[in-house]
Amino acid sequence: MTIINVEPQPGVFPFTPSPYPDPEVTPAPERREDPDKKDDHDRDPQHGKRVSGKSKSSMEAMKEIGTAPIPEIKSNIHCLTIIGQIEGHLVLPPQNKTTKYEHMIPQLVALEQASEVEGVLIILNTVGGDVEAGLAIAEMIASMSKPTVSVVLGGGHSIGVPIAVGAQYSYITDTASMTIHPIRLNGMVIGVPQTYEYLDKMQDRVVRFTTMHSNITEKNFRELMFRTGDLARDIGTVLIGKEAVEWGLIDAVGGIGEAVNKINIMIEEWKHKRKEAFLQ
Repeated sequence: MTIINVEPQPGVFPFTPSPYPDPEVTPAPERREDPDKKDDHDRDPQHGKRVSGKSKSSMEAMKEIGTAPIPEIKSNIHCLTIIGQIEGHLVLPPQNKTTKYEHMIPQLVALEQASEVEGVLIILNTVGGDVEAGLAIAEMIASMSKPTVSVVLGGGHSIGVPIAVGAQYSYITDTASMTIHPIRLNGMVIGVPQTYEYLDKMQDRVVRFTTMHSNITEKNFRELMFRTGDLARDIGTVLIGKEAVEWGLIDAVGGIGEAVNKINIMIEEWKHKRKEAFLQ
């Protein structure tokens, strides 16, 4: 017969009860360690320091762009910017600041369909670019049913002219300029009569669109387009601020404030017309 010596251990047979805690002493609660949770000191190197006045996101914005973030507001007016050179069927070099027409066209379609957008404000500062791409953007702006207002800041040259007048109402600042010149081709050109006919028809399209959506006559617009002696190399005519209004190309001289006030008035009129049509 084999005898096994068993040392008594608490909680193990043979059972020896553990001593009861002193009733006057409250046992410390059991603390569970979360392996995925990092200590506050590890998570924030500046633990204990408090930044007052600005949130962390505001401080990050100040560090990155040098300005405090603008409060987000819901607006019924969408701002559409057309800047740099209008890129068409050919991709321009990466150092060029461009507005891609394949981005603008679906955006304009979305603005026409969006119920929360009641007006479109177009900001232009462009040197021109691809004629057909610019004309396509201008045609889409002109065909929108919602109120549209354009503002020329800095410059709205070349094909930027039809885009500016494509809006239902147009503004230009005192110092902004617009260059009106004949259509030109870059690169290799085939010297045949058909090339000239193609350029002539494309030019007629630009002239017809501009005169249809502004107060300038075709005769005056062609005179500005083919005027020689005003600029080096005879590239056309430059109209600055009030001159564009006097020729009937732009509706009024003004900036962002005037444009926003105008589009708000147009939106109210547009709503009133829609309401009357619905009641009828």
